[in-house]
Amino acid sequence: MKFNLLHTDSETSARCGRLRTAHGDVLTPIFMPVGTAATVKGVFHRDLEQEVGAEIILGNTYHLYLRPGVETLEAAGGLHRFSSWSKPILTDSGGYQVFSLAASRKLSDEGCLFQSHIDGSRHLFTPESVVDVQRSIGADVIMALDECPSGTAEYGYAKKSLALTQRWLERGVSRFDATAPKYGFEQMFFPIVQGCVYPDLRRAAAEHAAALSRDGYAIGGLAVGEPAEQMYRMVELVNQILPADKPRYLMGVGTPENLLEAIALGVDMFDCVMPTRNGRNGMLFTSQGTINIRNQKWGRDFSPIDAAAHTFVDTTYSKAYLRHLFVANEMLGAQIASLHNLGFYLWLVREARAHIAAGTFAAWKQSMVKKVSSRI
Repeated sequence: MKFNLLHTDSETSARCGRLRTAHGDVLTPIFMPVGTAATVKGVFHRDLEQEVGAEIILGNTYHLYLRPGVETLEAAGGLHRFSSWSKPILTDSGGYQVFSLAASRKLSDEGCLFQSHIDGSRHLFTPESVVDVQRSIGADVIMALDECPSGTAEYGYAKKSLALTQRWLERGVSRFDATAPKYGFEQMFFPIVQGCVYPDLRRAAAEHAAALSRDGYAIGGLAVGEPAEQMYRMVELVNQILPADKPRYLMGVGTPENLLEAIALGVDMFDCVMPTRNGRNGMLFTSQGTINIRNQKWGRDFSPIDAAAHTFVDTTYSKAYLRHLFVANEMLGAQIASLHNLGFYLWLVREARAHIAAGTFAAWKQSMVKKVSSRI
């Protein structure tokens, strides 16, 4: 496994590269569709590969641990075989879900005791156990257990939370280094840089993570309630510290505008449920702006969903037809919208790569931000 920088932009911190994994190469910057419970909702793997152009997807440790469970995944030979997905998979540690979904939780140095949102049963995630679970899942990229405080957390809490995350990280690194993959292929381990919106905490977290010399690094705890400008400042600060020759993953972000701004700050990898979640609710992201397809104005618009025609759905179906499906509550509408939105996100990062390589990224990004942040 190796990360190679291929091009850097002369006017911004944007870069493009190649991340080599046991299940194939990933060209960055990249967006990872979210397959929380071993599925990207409503989208066939065939379409993820052939139409969307997905190179890597994300699975969620919390959900997969609870259902179908580690024993089932091990019996299947790992998540790749269980779900029939042959390309790379990244799993988060489940920490965010523990803190956002669990009915009750208790944090300690040992780990996090939580109650399942499914049946109320109690479970303990430790820095060691989440490494073991992700080994069993068979992810190409494994994340460290962390606590994700809200974007408006007070300084005292954020500092205490970061100290706990750093102690957990050191234990997670030790466990990863002391264990081996279960299915015969190499896996990577990414620390998660926390610190809320406080520069001194973010700086300390980035320095601590960088000193551990891992395969790549994630930036967590952003897009959780803080203003976008604060998020960008934290990303810029952290990326000035993290190694330039390792991939940088901004977790859970975000809108097309967020992606473009973060790419300009040197981020390589993204994931977010927004393309599929918003798509199921009739919100479409396009190269000209955001569309609420339920609006009456699209009822007689027989033009393609997006003139740029990023996937087959863009040339096959019109806005009027898609609106009809949503108004009629037909499930195909949610499928088409999800596939379109994912196709648009992957198109956007491919365009970013092309412009970085061509030396035209800065001007293109400025133009695209105006377009994608508008409503039409």
